Amino acid sequence: MNIAKWISTAVASALLASTITTVTAHAEEQTSQIENESIYDVLVDRFFNKSVENDYNINAKDPKAFHGGDFEGINVKIDHIQNMGFTMVSLGSVFSSTTYDGSAVVDYNKIEKHFGTSKELKTLISNLHKSKIKSMVDFPINHVSKDNVWTLEENRKDWYTAAQDNRINWNTDKKEVQQALIDAAVNFVTKYKVDGIRLTQLGDADTAFINKMIAALKQQKHLYVISNEESDANFDLDYNPQVIATYQSIFQNVNEDSSKVEEPFKAFANGDTDKPAALMIDDLNSARFTHAAAEANMFPPTRIKVALGTLMTMPGVPIVTYGTEIAQNGVQPSETHGSMDFRTKEDIIDYLDDLQSVRNKSQTLRTGKYKLLENKNGLMIYERYSDDEKWIVMVNNTDKTQKYALDSSVIGNNKELRGLFESDIVRPDDNGKYNLVLEREIVELYQVTDHKGLNVPYMIALGLVYLLFIGFIVVILRRGRKYKNAK
Repeated sequence: MNIAKWISTAVASALLASTITTVTAHAEEQTSQIENESIYDVLVDRFFNKSVENDYNINAKDPKAFHGGDFEGINVKIDHIQNMGFTMVSLGSVFSSTTYDGSAVVDYNKIEKHFGTSKELKTLISNLHKSKIKSMVDFPINHVSKDNVWTLEENRKDWYTAAQDNRINWNTDKKEVQQALIDAAVNFVTKYKVDGIRLTQLGDADTAFINKMIAALKQQKHLYVISNEESDANFDLDYNPQVIATYQSIFQNVNEDSSKVEEPFKAFANGDTDKPAALMIDDLNSARFTHAAAEANMFPPTRIKVALGTLMTMPGVPIVTYGTEIAQNGVQPSETHGSMDFRTKEDIIDYLDDLQSVRNKSQTLRTGKYKLLENKNGLMIYERYSDDEKWIVMVNNTDKTQKYALDSSVIGNNKELRGLFESDIVRPDDNGKYNLVLEREIVELYQVTDHKGLNVPYMIALGLVYLLFIGFIVVILRRGRKYKNAK
């Protein structure tokens, strides 16, 4: 057992439990606002291979081949996802396909046999729901396999045109093609009870058709409909691939220009749009964030924690690509689509657990108002606030310890700031200033509370932790003596 890690985890848990005092009463409820979610983006084939029964012609050494991951593999690793605090899993495309990522769809009415059976997919979705995790799948509209079953019918020869890489694109200007795609998507969500659909490979599909598809999907049940491409359609989420470049440039190194940190979500934060932004440091189609950090000669796990700590406390919906928690690397798909390694260190996983345990309990951190207080070359300080609570987030993405003084006009009188991760309590000085001090490459969340003096619950919890630790040591010593005497 790693005693140091056990103590630090126990102390952090005690602090989190005793510090979050003004979280809204209905924090455990999941509302229909997508900004309540944090999405973990996976590829079924690359996650975990549990069942050998669906291992047809797999080759884990070929980056373009199927590697064997399946629904049962995700099912047995739900705890891994839950431990990181994600509220939704995006499974990618699960339809019958000639490619491991499910994009070259052969049949919209069948599940890819490499991934498992229809029953196994339903079981996975059910178990995710039992763990209070929503599910989403990709629905590729274009650039599907030339062997798609619809191409085999003589009366559908005018439904498609040839594309590159043995693919075809649907002629989505034809009403019958539109209806067939809509029916396929609706049938899927009706059968499998997923909570979201991500429409991908939009191609030349026009906005009117996409909106018609979105409306048809939402008629079946409440679910999110998003895309991984820019579009004027009525998606629940604003997706802009430039977000990745923006955040990689800010967080790949310390002391970087952070003036554009608000660009992805500023319109939403200002109330100019009701569509929140997707906040990402990479995705399944981009170079990994780890690559950007390594190119800057920085330590990727630290860079990842600073980036995620910022994105998960800003307005919008964080989307995290599988493997980020193990600093997975790569520049181009399928190089970036490596199989998950579950034997690596858990630094980022533990950090996500602590970070999202706060985010998931605080409605304000998810949907509250936002105000930027400071932003200069990596030093970022901002408020997240509501009628119920207020947070101050300090991001020190620089190469030295930073100090910043907050005026009582920002915090209020007779208040104190309780840091969740660095165990810091900040009270006003004689001039009414709240002086924040934070070491390099750290994100800290300060909850603004009434001045209460000693944090009695925390002191009690901390005392219990150390009593348990002392008791553990005593038991080990006694067992050692017994063993020695027995010999």
